[in-house]
Amino acid sequence: MYVIGGGASTSLAERISRELGNAPFAIPFRKRFPDGELYMRVGGKLEGEDVALVQSTRTDQDVLELFLLQDAIREAGARTLWTVIPYFGYSRQDRVFFPGEPVSARALARHVEIDADAVVTVDLHSELTKGAFRKPFFEASGIPAIARLLRERPVDLLVSPDKGGVDRVRRMAERLHKPWSALFKKRIDSEHVELTVPEDFPSVHGKHVVLVDDVITTGGTIVESARVLRQQGASVVMAACTHGLFLRDAFERLKAVTDEIFSTDTLENAAEKASVAPDIAEILKRALPAA
Repeated sequence: MYVIGGGASTSLAERISRELGNAPFAIPFRKRFPDGELYMRVGGKLEGEDVALVQSTRTDQDVLELFLLQDAIREAGARTLWTVIPYFGYSRQDRVFFPGEPVSARALARHVEIDADAVVTVDLHSELTKGAFRKPFFEASGIPAIARLLRERPVDLLVSPDKGGVDRVRRMAERLHKPWSALFKKRIDSEHVELTVPEDFPSVHGKHVVLVDDVITTGGTIVESARVLRQQGASVVMAACTHGLFLRDAFERLKAVTDEIFSTDTLENAAEKASVAPDIAEILKRALPAA
């Protein structure tokens, strides 16, 4: 398999190539025309090759680059194209809330599939988005990567900031053989939440606690969760997520209330300390013979 790393996921793509036994790896050439249009070119002999294109779609530019690279890889004669989107942007809008809105997750899925033989993602934000894919679809989990990291640290309790993340924190706890629980969250607006401790919440006094979430965007939920745990007497509070967006001053706010912050490398950021490369590579190795 030939691995190509888009601009949003170059480092992760290189790690995936190593996990695939040092598979051929390439970084596309890119430039801007005088009018601002993006130019892309892929190198290497791709004719008859199975190709994995790795590109997260956090920004509009990332999406455009993905589409151009897919077309370039097809034009180069690749046998199969596996489109790996570690962070699948636009997945939050998975339904129509007001008349006239697009279902952006479905729209992006449909366009990604035009040139893809299969799609691989990591921890999609919405279950509904999975149903938008018609081509073979595979989802890696960020849980194993975070668990590999946490095994090297003292952990007494794993906590989900809300009931929606119970399955995630439970699966993490099973891997680490640790207890888990969840806070109760009431959302006030897009950036503010109110966190409370359920009656059956275990004592965290003097303990090392890890908050586990799939995405940290503005950090509001994790910041409030950390404050609640501090008030309950936790001596160490860590935050772990698959996708670290850390918009605006989120990272600084989180550092002020936590002892350590972890994210995987689906997005490049200051907290990426765990890699999903082994998990994505395993999907590619298992599924490729059937392609």
